[in-house]
This record gives sequence, C-alpha cells and structure tokens, in this order.
Amino acid sequence: RRCGPAGRLPFGLLLWVGSRIYQQAPPIPDRVVTTEGEVVFEPGEVSAGQDVWRSFGGMQLGSIWGHGSYVAPDWTADWLHRELVEVLDLRSRKSFGTTYARISTVAQAGMQERLRAEIRANSYHAGTITVSPARARAIEANIAYYTKLFAAGRDDYALPPGTVVEPERAHQLAAFFFWSSWAASTDRPDDTITYTSNWPHEPLIANRPTSDAIVWTGVSILLLLGGIGALGF
Repeated sequence: RRCGPAGRLPFGLLLWVGSRIYQQAPPIPDRVVTTEGEVVFEPGEVSAGQDVWRSFGGMQLGSIWGHGSYVAPDWTADWLHRELVEVLDLRSRKSFGTTYARISTVAQAGMQERLRAEIRANSYHAGTITVSPARARAIEANIAYYTKLFAAGRDDYALPPGTVVEPERAHQLAAFFFWSSWAASTDRPDDTITYTSNWPHEPLIANRPTSDAIVWTGVSILLLLGGIGALGF
C-alpha cells in the first residue's frame, strides 16, 4: 500500500533533518598540523580515538557535546578550557614573565581577545586543521594530562584505573577530544556560530549558546514531558 499524505510528512521531515545534519556536521580532519608544518595528529587518529571512546563505554564516563553521563566531566568542555588556559599561560609567561591569572585585567583582556579571534577562526582546509605553535604546546599538555588520567583512573569521576593504558590509544583518544572541542569553538564557514551552536559555554572565547539552541532545548523538553504525560493518560 502506498503511504498517504499523513505518512509522507513525517518521513519527509526525517529526510530533511537528516540532510541538514549531514550538511552542517563538522568535518573530520585527515590530520592536524602547526603553522610551521609540525604534525600534531596523524591521519585517522580522530576516528580511531572515537573508537577508543566507544570501546570502554565512554558515554557512561562523562560526555561529548553534552551527550552522555555527568558522573565525569563533559570532556569537550574540559579539554577546551584546559587548552585555552594553557595557551594564555604560555603567552603570558613569554610576554610578562608570569601566569595569565597574575597579570593586569587590561592585559588579560587583550590576550583574551587575541585568543578568541584565533580559536574561532576556521583553519580547516582540504582535510587539514592548522594550529599555532602555542596551541600545539597546549595540546601536548592536554595529551599528557589525559594519558595519565585514563591510565590511573579517578574515583570522583567513576573512572577506573587502567581504562586506557596504551600510549597509542591514549593519543588517539586525545585526538578525538581535541576534535570535539575544535568543532565546539570554531565558527562555521561564513558564519559567526560554531558547529555546535556555541556549546559548551566558554567565556574565554565568547562561547555562549545561541537563542535558538536555548529555545529548542526548552521545546524538546516540553514535548518529551507532554509525550510521557499522554502515554500515562
């Protein structure tokens, strides 16, 4: 039997939403390099890192883009903030001889604006993401932190010891975390919002959720509650 108008509409909406998701999805890079040509992440490491994440049930040990449990941190937000603070500290020590937190508010504002412009600029081209040397050093610091964390475990994160012990797999997992934070902090081409509509919130780069994201989050919650209520009725 042919599907009537009432049946075609939901399928049409699903196809339209699916096509929009595909078209607006953040690109997965073949590699990440510095402006000086140094390789930060090799081809295939981001996808391999996602497989590492899945292999230990990552959705039960924190979240990516807010999807998952909140026993542990949202790793996107955690990676992004750590990377930004490390870049600010590196540059502050170079320019002022001390950490970012210890310099004047005027100097902080200037450094923060420089950081915002750098991070939000879309540097993806032909399969490659390009980062500054300072950002590459911050990424290295994050890799070291997460390698130790996922090997040693942490009780308050419900993260058991030995979750990821192989250095290669830890490096791949870090690549996946980096990519998720890059997509959350980099503006879409010819736009002023990120691939994740400025989520998660990060004041250091003016990452604030858009009004549309807030409205539709509320609408989805109301629809969910309404649906549950209808089923109960």
